[in-house]
Amino acid sequence: MEKKKIVIALGGNALGNNVKEQKQAVAGTAKVIVDLAETDMDIILTHGNGPQVGMIQSAMDRMSQDGNGCQVPLPTSVAMSQGYIGIDLQNAIKYELYKRGMDRKVSTILSQVEVDPKDPAFENPSKPIGQFMTKEQAGRLEAEGMPCMEDAGRGYRVVVASPAPKRIRELETIKTLVGAGHIVITCGGGGIPVVDKDGMLEGASAVIDKDHVSSLLAAGLGADYLVILTAVEKVAVNFGKPNQEWLSDLTVEQAKKYMEENQFAKGSMLPKIEAAVRFAESGEGRRTLITQLEKAAEGIAGKTGTVIHK
Repeated sequence: MEKKKIVIALGGNALGNNVKEQKQAVAGTAKVIVDLAETDMDIILTHGNGPQVGMIQSAMDRMSQDGNGCQVPLPTSVAMSQGYIGIDLQNAIKYELYKRGMDRKVSTILSQVEVDPKDPAFENPSKPIGQFMTKEQAGRLEAEGMPCMEDAGRGYRVVVASPAPKRIRELETIKTLVGAGHIVITCGGGGIPVVDKDGMLEGASAVIDKDHVSSLLAAGLGADYLVILTAVEKVAVNFGKPNQEWLSDLTVEQAKKYMEENQFAKGSMLPKIEAAVRFAESGEGRRTLITQLEKAAEGIAGKTGTVIHK
């Protein structure tokens, strides 16, 4: 009997905001992942990189301005973030497997995701990256030509282009490793954005939304479940208002209706709902769960979280 296949998109709370926090955060994340591995499912992990790629890009820009190096393109910073987040996750999961006496391989795949060079997102930057700032700090950066936006009531951040993912170039490699029983970490930070120029892949100055890539990956792998982990246990409508309502079950049609009503914040929940709907529509019986990291196992068992389905 074929194993159930689950793609898990880790949110920022699973990673921390800097190197020290990340080491601490991934230890807890690994426990949750290995709990799921004990149920004998095929597990594929994706993750964000908003704070990390912003930190890397800022450091590289400062080095360039100081005369200590050349300008580093944003897709190169995305690749760096994939590597350093991936190895921390990989090692934490391996250690947790070791402590439990489980013999299972873990692999990190640096992955490129093809985008359309004519995607209108390149003319309208909307993806927040880096650390949160005050309005005054953001204003100073905007005066220097760096666009910023308020991010879901949490402060201001730099924004970059976020084109739609079209093709995961390492998909067949990922399939091979999953088929061999590996827990695979891939498409970190939405993947390294590239465009195809007559067979040559060239980096694009962008950061792709990790939930949208996770949906594309889950569909490409024929996954049974896409699990999007975030800061809340369930999705809500009328969030933060007296008539706020937590949702346990959401059909694609209901989700689309709520999106039309602007129920979900653009910088946080909206891309998760969009990704959930796209995966649910990609094949029969496909379901997306949105919940907290700590509630993942309970959510998969149907005890909590918000499930989006046809």
